[in-house]
Amino acid sequence: MPLFGKTPTVKEQIKEQDKVLKKTQRDLTRDRTGLERQEKQLELEIKKAAKQGNKQAATVLAKQLVQVRKQKTRSYATGSKVQSIGAQTKMMNSNMKMANALATTTKTMVNMNKVMDPQKTMKTMEEFSKESTKMEMSEEMINDTLDDIFDESGDEEEQDAIVTQVLDEIGIEISGKMSNAPAAHRGAVGESSKSQGISDDDIERQLAALKTI
Repeated sequence: MPLFGKTPTVKEQIKEQDKVLKKTQRDLTRDRTGLERQEKQLELEIKKAAKQGNKQAATVLAKQLVQVRKQKTRSYATGSKVQSIGAQTKMMNSNMKMANALATTTKTMVNMNKVMDPQKTMKTMEEFSKESTKMEMSEEMINDTLDDIFDESGDEEEQDAIVTQVLDEIGIEISGKMSNAPAAHRGAVGESSKSQGISDDDIERQLAALKTI
């Protein structure tokens, strides 16, 4: 933990580690290039010593060549290990991103579940359906009642008013029951008996019917 400044995040640490691994890989590549040059030089010197018949020099150079080739092999092995570590680091970084995404998604789901209570939502929907059905029934009852008022009572009152008007125009006052009296021809208020097409014979028949009340 650093004494000064804030602790680097995991993402920053992974980024720094990746930088170090890449630098190490470049250094190993540069060393192998030098070893390969040294190997070729030793091979030439060994051939030269052999042509000269200098067995002792050729033997020493051969031992150096073996060491150089072993070192080059170790360099390749180390490079492979560094490359594997880099791949693992990238995989860990990818897994960490996925874990963070899942954590964010889980937190969002928890908050949504807190807001949306399934039982409360179901109860609200049931109440809505119940009240909607009651409203439809009430509307239907009101419409039926209005239809009864305007279709029956209204027609009967209109008929009584027309009969009274016709009898007033011909100078007859009525009292008592009119339930059995014949219905008069409908016409607008204020129209005369002649404008309604009522003849004298019709009036006499109505008077005769009224006498029987």
